[in-house]
Amino acid sequence: MVTAATILGIIIVWSAVSRPFDRYGITSALFLTAAGFAVGASTLGMLDIALEAEAVERVAELALVLLLFSDAARLDLRSLRRELGWPSRLLLIGLPLTMLAGMWVGTLVFPGMALASAALLATILAPTDAALGRKVVADTAVPARVRQALDVESGLNDGLAVPFFLVALEIANAELTTGVTGAVVSNMAAQIGWGLAGGLAAGILGGLLFRTADRRGWISPEWRQVVTMSVALLAYTLALTLGGSGFIAAFVGGLAFGRASGARGSLVTLFAEESGDFLAAVTWIGFGALALTWAIPHVTWQVVLYAVLSLTLVRMIPVAIAFAGQSVKAQTTAFIGWFGPRGLASLVFALLAFERGVPDGEVVFTTVVITVALSVILHGLSSAPLVAFYHQWYEVHVAGHPAAEEATPATMPRRRRQFPTLSSRGFHRGGKPG
Repeated sequence: MVTAATILGIIIVWSAVSRPFDRYGITSALFLTAAGFAVGASTLGMLDIALEAEAVERVAELALVLLLFSDAARLDLRSLRRELGWPSRLLLIGLPLTMLAGMWVGTLVFPGMALASAALLATILAPTDAALGRKVVADTAVPARVRQALDVESGLNDGLAVPFFLVALEIANAELTTGVTGAVVSNMAAQIGWGLAGGLAAGILGGLLFRTADRRGWISPEWRQVVTMSVALLAYTLALTLGGSGFIAAFVGGLAFGRASGARGSLVTLFAEESGDFLAAVTWIGFGALALTWAIPHVTWQVVLYAVLSLTLVRMIPVAIAFAGQSVKAQTTAFIGWFGPRGLASLVFALLAFERGVPDGEVVFTTVVITVALSVILHGLSSAPLVAFYHQWYEVHVAGHPAAEEATPATMPRRRRQFPTLSSRGFHRGGKPG
């Protein structure tokens, strides 16, 4: 009870001061991590729970599942197909190159680390975090095309990274135990195949049922949100029951539900997304209180070096290669390359790897924790000044080059969060139910 009360108290305090803090680049992740670390490092025992506890992993896992589903369900596939340019380059070129670069740097920085463990570390830290980058994506001072690229990349790359992570995890564990390649391939086929099956089944059937019932007016306003939340959890549980990946199921299920349901905007995913945000808040507090306090005694100069390189060269060079030949200015490449924060997906992947007991697990987990902690601090505090600096450069550049690549109009394929009004909840102006 003390642990629950402490976590809820921290979340209430952040909620009360979130808007003024956000103006200065103090994100929810930064505040909650710092608060968690403060109570975790104390001797008062306010967070009496072990890092290895199943509840810790489940909370983080469900947070990622709900956010993956919500992000995918809000994706406007038609709009994305019309403007694939920059997002496709970041996802299809930048993401794989980031994994390869991270693996190569891992073998250099940690000479004794197994290649499979280096690949696992690189894969864990490859996806960027949509929530941590929300401030940059939502700022209209940033050109629309840049915001579009960052928004789509952060919304999709964690889902796309899941198969790579599962492959790396299975290879690392096979190297630790049996080394049977056939078993790894078979297991991975089951994870991906049943994950796709669970996601498609829940997403398509749930979406079609929602569309039919909604058109006929059968769904009460207060249950529209519950349906979507239930579909997300159904996709997750179906995949786990069948022996597949719940993350793949959540991502694919969100895409299928968004397409089959025909729902517009984000009103129908608001409850699922807000629930994911709440669980993510609990995860960030646990990250500071448990993971960070555990990792600090294991930090070495190699861990810090890898973390710095992961946030800079390992991310920025692949972005530069992805934009090669596109007439994109160095300032834009650097801006997009820098704003690739690491967050929830990396933490969940790291917890799964830690629980499975992979080779070099202590080094891998410590490195992920320090990288995420640095990202939370540096990306949060640098967002406001770097956006102002980039906007100033952009205004001067476009004034002299109106046809610049950065000035190309772009839409946001991921429909932004919409908070329901009284009328959308079924109320009239008089306050009585409609």
